[in-house]
Amino acid sequence: MSETGPLLLALDQGTTSTRAILFGPDLLPRAAAQQELPQHFPAPGWVEHEPEDIWQGALATLREAMARAGAAPRDIAGIGITNQRETVVLWERATGRPVHRAIVWQDRRTAEACAALRARGEEALLTERTGLLADPYFSATKLAWLLDNVAGARAAAERGALCFGTVDSFLLHRLTGGRVHATDATNAARTLLYDIRRGAWDEELLRLFRIPAAILPEVRDCAAEFGATEAALLGAPAAIRGIAGDQQAATMGQACFAPGMLKSTYGTGCFALLNTGETPVASRRRLLTTVAWQLGGRRTYALEGAIFVAGAAVQWLRDGLGIIASAAETGALAERADPAQAVHLVPAFVGLGAPWWDAEARGAIFGLTRATGRAELARAALESVAFQTKDLLDAMRADWPEMGETVLRVDGGMVGSDWTMQFLADLLGAPVDRPVVRETTALGAAWLAGLQAGLLPPPGAAATHWRLERRFLPRMAREEAARRHAGWLDAVRRTLSGGEAGR
Repeated sequence: MSETGPLLLALDQGTTSTRAILFGPDLLPRAAAQQELPQHFPAPGWVEHEPEDIWQGALATLREAMARAGAAPRDIAGIGITNQRETVVLWERATGRPVHRAIVWQDRRTAEACAALRARGEEALLTERTGLLADPYFSATKLAWLLDNVAGARAAAERGALCFGTVDSFLLHRLTGGRVHATDATNAARTLLYDIRRGAWDEELLRLFRIPAAILPEVRDCAAEFGATEAALLGAPAAIRGIAGDQQAATMGQACFAPGMLKSTYGTGCFALLNTGETPVASRRRLLTTVAWQLGGRRTYALEGAIFVAGAAVQWLRDGLGIIASAAETGALAERADPAQAVHLVPAFVGLGAPWWDAEARGAIFGLTRATGRAELARAALESVAFQTKDLLDAMRADWPEMGETVLRVDGGMVGSDWTMQFLADLLGAPVDRPVVRETTALGAAWLAGLQAGLLPPPGAAATHWRLERRFLPRMAREEAARRHAGWLDAVRRTLSGGEAGR
């Protein structure tokens, strides 16, 4: 056993990278490893990953984190897995070999199929059962596309020869040597195939999307016994004891265990989750009703707002326009921007998420003048994240008046920018809390594994693991914040695709 006590190993498989972090029983990081994950764009609006890249990155980072800490498998009390949600993998049950690249949550190839569902009036059923919308973001239409477009896939699926899963399920199958085909309730809840009230795959929805039940994983609690790793992978078996989709894991990592608590994660996209307790809240503002976690067979629900592009807008400034060398430059540039220029970037590179849900919208910049330069574009990219967050929180407050006063807990790569966090607090007119441990997604996965291993207390008593690093308080006059937000809303309305401006 490690000198510091049993360790918890979190595997955080994200959209652009995979990382493994070892936590002690105090839930402080001991060692970490990270590897970038290439993305592939075979056609406009299409986004794919090589599943073998996902697997190799996961295995390499697990091994490297353990090596850096000098940890052996006997030191690991449990492994927790957290993952990019909605990304679809389809693989052979017998061999584990993927039949196609993974289709990533950002992929928009099924926009027409989703439009057809809405035109037939099917979206109401989807929302009632799953809490979701008919949008390419979710897994079902991507899975249907694979079954229809990969030669022999549908016949093999109907024979039960294929496995479907989100990334957690694929990694679990590989880590256990093909012995376990399972997922957790939070990932199942993002597929458009799972009844979030009954807690079961829905037969009517399976028929709607023509998905054979034989390919579906078993759904378990977030903290559960998911099997053990193949001995050869890490040197000896290690128990896998927790799984949650990345945003739900971050909600637990941020200790948002009480109804009304709210977190927002700023990575490639931005995802805000509001804990609404044990009763699902139906949204009237096109937010998502989702499972926050399931423990001991009992589900806690959340309202979620999903923004497709947050940090990806900064990546575009770096990789697409070449006007910055690193993301770290943007805060200083934004601070130098001309305050008289009202430049708005609407980063609808892959459509707009909540509360607009316009898959056909595309990015636009408004307010350009001859004086617009790098600083103004950097500021517009950072401000777009705050503006989108305000849109989500306004919709949440309208859907659930019990929300009360807002304190937003933030995490993800973008929260390192003091300028961005201060502007966010200014725009929201509410405190923004940044934690000591910013890798809250991995922290949530580690917490689940520790809970299942009996090392950590249940949710009500677990909030003590959260530690504040800095609170940002609003300084901007409310009239000025409202004026700026109105300019943003005008830019969004002009960006929405045909017929959407009246939303």
